[in-house]
Amino acid sequence: MGDERHGVRRTGLGMMLVFWGLFIGLGSWWLQDVLVRRENPNAHLVDAVAGDTLALERNVSGHFVATGRINGEPVRMLLDTGATYVAVPAGLADRLGLTPEGSAWFSTANGRVRGQLTTLDEISLGGFTARDVRGSISPGLEEGGVLLGMSFLGRFDIEIRGERMVLRLPQRGEAP
Repeated sequence: MGDERHGVRRTGLGMMLVFWGLFIGLGSWWLQDVLVRRENPNAHLVDAVAGDTLALERNVSGHFVATGRINGEPVRMLLDTGATYVAVPAGLADRLGLTPEGSAWFSTANGRVRGQLTTLDEISLGGFTARDVRGSISPGLEEGGVLLGMSFLGRFDIEIRGERMVLRLPQRGEAP
């Protein structure tokens, strides 16, 4: 009889450990998903179908961050209306096979930096696509993302109101 109770206790303890392990694992997975959505609420745009407008929401830090594609590769982008070009970190530029087309000095939030000019074959964001976009290869830029500047954004009509940025296709007769 004592052996039976001991076996039942061990089974109960094992089931309890499995329950708590699953509970903690699922809770961690859920929390990670919540944190990722707060940082990049527009991640779903990477495979969006083109329409006439594209609406983006600010992230928890107040920035417009989205996942788009450069030359077919998904990348995290910080939309920056103050940036002249699409700025690509050096490591990503290597992976994309971008060709430097000459050096230039750039004014950044961290001061003046030297980088390389380049041309990106294709950039897409939420179904909006532009080809032959002027860009820069920026060695000091954080490897986790791209600054999506006006060389891309300027091809579309931009409206920012509160927590939303809306991109619209240009009026007829204007080419993106």
